[in-house]
Amino acid sequence: MKLILNIILILIVGCSCHNPEQETDPTPLKAQQKITPGAERTEEYLHLIKDRKVGLIVNQTSTVGSQHLIDHLVDKGINVVRIFTPEHGFKGDADAGEKIDNCGETYRSIPIKSLYGDTKQPQKEDVDAVDILMFDIQDVGVRFYTYISTLHYVMQSSADYNTPLIVLDRPNPLASYVDGPVLEPEFKSFVGMHPVPVVYGLTIGEYAHMINGENWLSNNAQSELTVIKVDNYNHHSNYVLPINPSPNLPNTMAIRHYPSLCFFEGTTVSVGRGTDAPFQQIGHPDYVSDYTFTPVSGPGSKYPKHENTQCAGIDLSRVAPPKSSLDISYLIDFYKSLKSKDKPFFNENNFFDLLAGSDNLRKMILEGKSEVEIRSLWEPGLLEYKMMRRKYLLYNPAH
Repeated sequence: MKLILNIILILIVGCSCHNPEQETDPTPLKAQQKITPGAERTEEYLHLIKDRKVGLIVNQTSTVGSQHLIDHLVDKGINVVRIFTPEHGFKGDADAGEKIDNCGETYRSIPIKSLYGDTKQPQKEDVDAVDILMFDIQDVGVRFYTYISTLHYVMQSSADYNTPLIVLDRPNPLASYVDGPVLEPEFKSFVGMHPVPVVYGLTIGEYAHMINGENWLSNNAQSELTVIKVDNYNHHSNYVLPINPSPNLPNTMAIRHYPSLCFFEGTTVSVGRGTDAPFQQIGHPDYVSDYTFTPVSGPGSKYPKHENTQCAGIDLSRVAPPKSSLDISYLIDFYKSLKSKDKPFFNENNFFDLLAGSDNLRKMILEGKSEVEIRSLWEPGLLEYKMMRRKYLLYNPAH
């Protein structure tokens, strides 16, 4: 019976809305107009913020058509009094992990407060200045992509200071599947705060409901939450992001490879930061291959791994990633190829384990376990998560 159910699931996924050409499309992201993100459904939320002081959690992805959400709201007469920004900053051009200090920065005379600098949570004095918070940031549906961590801290401030929160929901480009190891509590960090798998199959609005519903905020606090849903959308919708969500996810291919390749960030292998194809190629100076690339420092990728050194590796810019799972075969292959070299394969700063959400993946690779053996360890946690996830689906279920 389980085998039959799995076959049915595979058939359902295979028949979902999908454009094969976009598997290999490295061009800048374009919007699919028939899907309407929450921010564009202004009739659903303008009345909730009229005559109220509003604090916005936004970045470069926060748009209503061709207009930034801030401009749209101010032009509508909404009183926006605070702007909060996540990792990569207001313009989305800062490096991954780069601390952002605002130093009096404003937009349309509205103060901008970084949530990726000295603090990651909106502070009392700023929340006290607003009547309502509004979150509108494009996520990509991967646990270690930190926008959901920022969402957590915004919800914590919302709950702590009794300030309602509106989440303007946006499609998740990876919402059609769930996969990867579930995070274990002792490996909690800003690149993984909750017991969810690497690819968790929820929009950011659904995820907000999960944070509340599973009592993940400190002291079991609850944010007064309203989610403005996406129109004409389900978890199999083919949605291509209109704006790059961060400097090193420049197109659909990078986003689809990202969940599998980001593990390499905790190793000595380059994922192509500092090139024109980040997260679409992997390489190392000691790897043996005819394909090469050379990372160089530049905007959005300062001092990349193996800077100014030729790396041999694999070009994935035209390789379609799996539609319904992570691909850890590259990780296993590179470990086998480089393990005998002088330098350790895994970085000594424990970052790989934080990305994986446990130390099991690293240990099993060191032990020479196969991908099948590694995946078998994920299954119990994935099944438990999928059951929990069902409670928070706002759209047609993906599974």
